[in-house]
Amino acid sequence: MRGSLAERAGVLAPLVPPKNFIPTFLLQPDAGDFATGVKQASQTTSSNLAFDLSELSPAQQAGRWAQELADGASWARQTLASDLNRYFTSSVEPLWPQIQVEAAADRTLRAETLLRGGVDALLATLHPDCRWQPPTLYIPFGDDHDIALPGHGLLLIPSYFAPRLIVTYRPDAASVLTYPIFVGGQSTDQADVLGPLLGRTRAAVLAALRDPATTTSVAERVGISLGSASQHATVLRNAGLVSTTRIGGAVLHTLTPLGQALLRSGPNVGS
Repeated sequence: MRGSLAERAGVLAPLVPPKNFIPTFLLQPDAGDFATGVKQASQTTSSNLAFDLSELSPAQQAGRWAQELADGASWARQTLASDLNRYFTSSVEPLWPQIQVEAAADRTLRAETLLRGGVDALLATLHPDCRWQPPTLYIPFGDDHDIALPGHGLLLIPSYFAPRLIVTYRPDAASVLTYPIFVGGQSTDQADVLGPLLGRTRAAVLAALRDPATTTSVAERVGISLGSASQHATVLRNAGLVSTTRIGGAVLHTLTPLGQALLRSGPNVGS
């Protein structure tokens, strides 16, 4: 990335320092895309802006801009939107294809866990730091306090960058639990592993992963044993064609951009 963090982040640098409070107005869980999230953040009501900024540390509150933002000044709101867009373009957009692949794998894994084991299995495998003891989900924080969900539910959001669990309480809507997604393992040297990729069954496994699947699902789709499906998925992962996500005993395989490109270049693979 070109330029220092301060140059790329602008007003975001003091607003969101490492290991500190994140202003709630920067978390827009109902936004369908980044542009909508920026718009919603910059249109936060003055009262909510003032409350969020009052929770910041003195270092985060430094500068005229933060005070003007707390007062709802239009130029401060425009600066916030501009710096959010600039930081995304310079620092996040290059990673966006990878983020989308990992997020899709995480969502598919959660959906399959929910389908096979229900809500109990979903919450029990959500994150190693979570402990599900029905009807309570225990999450480690600095001090103990209860967050009730008065009929509004809990919205789960996977994050590629979050270093820890983040809870946002919303009294009139679903509270939000942001959790770090599990990133698939890195492949080994492709020059050493591309040779074993040749073969009809392995090509069929690759084609079966056009939609992310567990090892069991791959075996069912291709009509092979569970052990064989696992072996083929390992070879494909080592070749950089497949990414594997593990949470406890659950395993989900998804195509990497390289694997997707290979299938696009050979439409008859696995047919």
